[in-house]
Parts: sequence; C-alpha cells; structure tokens
Amino acid sequence: MAPSATPQERKGLLVIQPLKRRYCVACRRGPLSMLVLEDAAPRCLGCADLDHLVFLPRGDTALTRRSREESTLSAVVVRFNRRKARYERQGVLVDEAALARAEVRCLADAEARRRRRVRDARRRADWDVRFAAAFAAEIRRLFPGCPAERAREIAAHASMRGSGRVGRSAAGRALSEGAVISAVVASVRHVDTVYDRLLMTGVPRREARRRIAAGVDAVLRQWRDPTAGTTPVAERAPDPDPGLRVAEAAVDR
Repeated sequence: MAPSATPQERKGLLVIQPLKRRYCVACRRGPLSMLVLEDAAPRCLGCADLDHLVFLPRGDTALTRRSREESTLSAVVVRFNRRKARYERQGVLVDEAALARAEVRCLADAEARRRRRVRDARRRADWDVRFAAAFAAEIRRLFPGCPAERAREIAAHASMRGSGRVGRSAAGRALSEGAVISAVVASVRHVDTVYDRLLMTGVPRREARRRIAAGVDAVLRQWRDPTAGTTPVAERAPDPDPGLRVAEAAVDR
C-alpha cells in the first residue's frame, strides 16, 4: 500500500508526518515535517492555523490525556508505517499553556500514579503466569506426548505480552483449540525441523514449509499418541534438500 493513502477518519483534527517531500499548496513552503490534508491537498501548519500549537510525542498517557483536556484546540499526529501498511499515532499538538497546566497536574499526583502502575503491572504479571500455565495445560491435553517442559516453553513463547503472537490473540486468550495447535505447530517447525536453516539459505517461506511438512506431522502424531512409539529425530526432521549443507557452507563463508 502506498503511503499516499489517506488515514482513516478520526475524531478531531488530524496532522500527518509525511514520508516523502511535500510542499504546502498555499504558500509553497517545504519540505514539510507536518501537514494537514485539505481537499486531498497538503497545507503547512501555518496555513492550517495550527502553527501556534506544540508537539507532544506519545509515551506519557496521563500527560497526553490531560494536555488535550486543557487545550481548546488539539490535533492527533500520525505517520504511515510501510511495513504494517497503516497510519500510526505519533503524538498530539496542543496549546503550550495547556501543556504546562497538564504538567503541573501530573506532577501533583505522580507518586499516586506510580504506585498504581506498580499495582497494575503486578496484576498483569500474575495474570500472565496463570494464563501461561493454562495454555501449557491445554497443550498437554491436546498433545499428551509433549514433554511438560516443552509445553511450558511453547506456552510462555506464544503468550508473551506485547509479542503479537497467537497466544495474545482473542482466540489464544480464549484457549481455542485452533490457536493452541497453531502455537505448537510453530514451535515444532522452528525447533524440530530444518525450517530455519532452509530460510537462511534463501528457500522461499512457502517452499520451506512444504519441505518440512512431513517432519512436523511426524512430531505432532507422536505427541498426540505417545503410545505409537518413538520416531527418531533424524527421521522426524530429515534434510529435505541434499544440497542444503553445501548451500549452508556457502552462506557461512
């Protein structure tokens, strides 16, 4: 997606930090560090009557919220993220006097907010521990042959806060069977097969997954039915490409 796409509608004024060199259609100033789109045309903050505002970067939620409460006029500042193909919030523009008042308010209750953050962090940590244990238990229920320590490792990896992995999705938090199986499959793919080595030698991701599919299925079958006998690791994750070792040596050099 090209970064020229307009951001989604938001409540209030919107200011954009452009990725390309853009110039104001009214005064021709530029390149602009921030702009406002009016009728799909860029205007500088001066021509948009916003140049009296100051920029407050994101990061301090309380200060941002209070600055917007104190400021009669404010705007959200966004920038396009090419990798994620979406606009992301960078901060806000607020009145300088409003920012000063908000800073005074934040200083007045800074200790109380610090203690609250500590309590909230402790609650989140406790919840994360309980959730990871429940996730590991669900792995063991679906794959009784999976070693307990391995199940805990998979659960901890999949449910890491802020990771965006399957354990943090809505399905993962609900411990849906599909999400749990996805986490197990991902772990087996990376740990029990040569998948990572294939990627390192330039094999396309889909092709690499096709080559190691039999090895993944073998491990999953063994974990689902541990009474079926143990398949040697060498057979679970065969080298799917006879020239792989040669290619790896070339990469190492």
